[in-house]
Amino acid sequence: MTRRLQPVEPLEEGHVRIYTCGPTVYARAHIGNFRAYLFEDVLRRVLEQRFARVTHVMNLTDVEDKIIRNAVAHHASLDDETKPWIDAFFEDLDALGIRRAHHYPRATGYIDEMVDLIERLEERGATYRSDGGVYFSIASFPGYGRLSGVRAEGLVAGASGRVDADEYAKEDARDFALWKNVGPDEIGWDTRLGRGRPGWHIECSAMSMSLLGESFDIHCGGVDNIFPHHENEIAQSEAATGVPFVRLWCHNEHLRVDSEKMAKSLGNFYTLRDLVDQGARPSAVRYLLGATVHYRKKLNYSADNLHSSTEAVDRFAGFRDRLLDLEAGKGDGGPVVLLADRATREFDEALDDDLNLPEGMGALFSALRDANAMLDAGAVDSAGRDALLALVAHVDDILGVLPLVDREREAALTPEVRALLEERAQARAARDFATSDALRDRLAELGIGVEDTPQGQRWRRL
Repeated sequence: MTRRLQPVEPLEEGHVRIYTCGPTVYARAHIGNFRAYLFEDVLRRVLEQRFARVTHVMNLTDVEDKIIRNAVAHHASLDDETKPWIDAFFEDLDALGIRRAHHYPRATGYIDEMVDLIERLEERGATYRSDGGVYFSIASFPGYGRLSGVRAEGLVAGASGRVDADEYAKEDARDFALWKNVGPDEIGWDTRLGRGRPGWHIECSAMSMSLLGESFDIHCGGVDNIFPHHENEIAQSEAATGVPFVRLWCHNEHLRVDSEKMAKSLGNFYTLRDLVDQGARPSAVRYLLGATVHYRKKLNYSADNLHSSTEAVDRFAGFRDRLLDLEAGKGDGGPVVLLADRATREFDEALDDDLNLPEGMGALFSALRDANAMLDAGAVDSAGRDALLALVAHVDDILGVLPLVDREREAALTPEVRALLEERAQARAARDFATSDALRDRLAELGIGVEDTPQGQRWRRL
């Protein structure tokens, strides 16, 4: 709310509590969504390096206008309608190496908590009722607009059809529905408020406060969540509790595709599965979305940027492989250890400065250039190798690409490729270099590059 960088100083010493807005599960999440989830994953990983304990909650919105329309059209229950999309979401999370949150509350599992919260608001005079349901009165909360800058003067008041929409236009402040009345044959719940369903905004307040407390440390989402969603969360939460809702707000900027807004009508709307089907590697997608542009700046997804990210991932993984293959003598590490220590410090300083992972990777690749020159000169002993491997591990604990690279390599080993690699290894052992070279060419045709090292042949995807 201050529009300035603030230190992360947890309300509970050593324990950071963080809430991140998750998907509305009516379709497969797109890569713009995953830019947010990857920024949040980087934040989570940095916090886990800095603090003794992190509790991460991400909601799943499984009741909402679009979901209900789809469920009715498909003659399905909410559970049946949302299950495929929830499964797809977790599949994509794992494909990108995003660490699982500690809790994934589903809105449909917290109806009682939402009713309790709405009743607290009623007791404090922050609501009114109409035939449509229960509404929050923005006029009852003088602090409305502190996060977004949207002014509450001239807000659209009263319970109308426009107010009932879960989402509405930017800078169009209005009273919003906390509880929407529904008929006996419509999807809803029988509660003390009558038969109905919750509005979108009340869901996150009820779930976050149930799992993290009435005040917690960090709340994240995309910039499109700032208004109205997060502004409304603040209003209803603080109006009910009388205490500050969230200490730090953190939002990522939009993703654009080929310098345009992503939209199905433009033919540039992609899910992770779409990109993988087109040949993209999840490790490169993770790098592009998470490490190429600061999270508070717009990011452009393009074929060229994906190619550059693929090269960066391969450079990082190749350096790791080179260290693992190195036969180094004993020593104290000397300047190599100093290089690794300096790179670690510069990387950490960049991440401590508002999660500047792109700057951190710049420091890392500068160190890798110098380290490769030392490796070329044979100036890296076992202590130096271990220091560089520790640097790689420390960086990838945040970057998160090396496990994906290893998974991709394993997946590339079709039975044919495995047989050719084994045949080539036997040819090398027999010093049949003509056959070995021919098999290398055949593997290259299959997209597999082979390099001979003192420990044997090592392969990678081309």
